[in-house]
Amino acid sequence: MALKATGVIRHLGWRGFFQVLGHLPSFAKLFGRLLQDPRVSARPKLVVAAILAYLVLPTDFLPDFLLGIGQLDDLAVILGGLKLFLRLCPPEVVQEHLRMIASGR
Repeated sequence: MALKATGVIRHLGWRGFFQVLGHLPSFAKLFGRLLQDPRVSARPKLVVAAILAYLVLPTDFLPDFLLGIGQLDDLAVILGGLKLFLRLCPPEVVQEHLRMIASGR
């Protein structure tokens, strides 16, 4: 995983990497708000449930004892699943929550 992380840092640069890290609380707020919003159907919410189930269950695409490589599949499932979750949510609802988070509400 260290090799992958350094590749990301090299691609983004240190400034970009820390900017992404700085946005993590906003991403967490956005996902939390969307999960609680009744206008978001059950289908996107099931994607998040599937991500959590994958992380909790003992089966893995690559065993975690393979240091670095074993965690990359977990990271791919999380990032890919969250991206799919956002795509399945109604765009106007996502934009509304983004505006509210940006305004501090």
